[in-house]
Amino acid sequence: MAAASSFSGSAVSAFKSAGIAPHSGDLKLTNFRRCSMISGRVGSVQLRHSFNSNRGSRSFFSSSGVKAQVAAVEQASIESTKSIVAPVVVVTGASRGIGKAIALALGKAGCKVLVNYARSSKEAEEVCKEIETSGGQALLFGGDVSKEEDVESMIKTAVDAWGTVDILINNAGITRDGLLMRMKTSQWQDVIDLNLTGVFLCTQAAAKIMMKKRKGRIINIASVVGLVGNAGQANYSAAKAGVIGLTKTVAKEYASRNINVNAVAPGFIASDMTAKLGSDIEKKILETIPLGRYGQPEEIAGLVEFLALNPAASYITGQVLTIDGGMVM
Repeated sequence: MAAASSFSGSAVSAFKSAGIAPHSGDLKLTNFRRCSMISGRVGSVQLRHSFNSNRGSRSFFSSSGVKAQVAAVEQASIESTKSIVAPVVVVTGASRGIGKAIALALGKAGCKVLVNYARSSKEAEEVCKEIETSGGQALLFGGDVSKEEDVESMIKTAVDAWGTVDILINNAGITRDGLLMRMKTSQWQDVIDLNLTGVFLCTQAAAKIMMKKRKGRIINIASVVGLVGNAGQANYSAAKAGVIGLTKTVAKEYASRNINVNAVAPGFIASDMTAKLGSDIEKKILETIPLGRYGQPEEIAGLVEFLALNPAASYITGQVLTIDGGMVM
């Protein structure tokens, strides 16, 4: 049985023997579809309406009218420029939880987001729709990131649609918890394949695109269990520790190409799993967190958004940023 010092949202299931798995990496087929038409037409429509509404009116030629039209043209130009330069982002495991929050945050920030999922197609589609509602663009892609052919197809999909990949968020993951003496080889291998090999495959594929333009940002979602370990999660802890080591190595290899690579290590994050825990277990967990509460997916997304988009993050690379309410100090 796992101790009350279990870490990360995914680690919550270590408190129970059920082995709840929020993600799955066993999808064999790859499929994608565009969630929306390419945007950028709004500005031109608004501009055309403005000219038509003033047709035949002398005030259209007045000083104030000309200024209004110039402002409209400038605004349309700004919107068009935003559409052209909007960063292209690939988020793996984006149908729920932390991945969903990240996809939504980056979509609302103006990015073009490829939403990857394994099994939760309906949930992923809702993420796409929400991105579109906020004015962003999204692609839906079903695939297993532990499979090289799926990863290559995913990156190709983003490049075919939008011309490049600017940002990669490696978030997809599963848990298969159990004490080491009882852990089956399949439990070990499934977690290593998706949580670690998947990060390797996606990073390798995206970095090829980023290297050519000498620019890019890669953020890996690790876990504090990769730093301190956790009883009942030898596979998950090993995979996340591997992600941390991979992050540092890739950051060193690609720094000369202006590619920033960092890892975010969440602690306990509110999720479907934490909601199912009993009050006694929850009390023990919260006692290990100095801030006395679970983190929210949106808080993880905020840190990822900073690392992915903010110019102030351009001098940060090879780092592991814990966001855990003070559990690991």
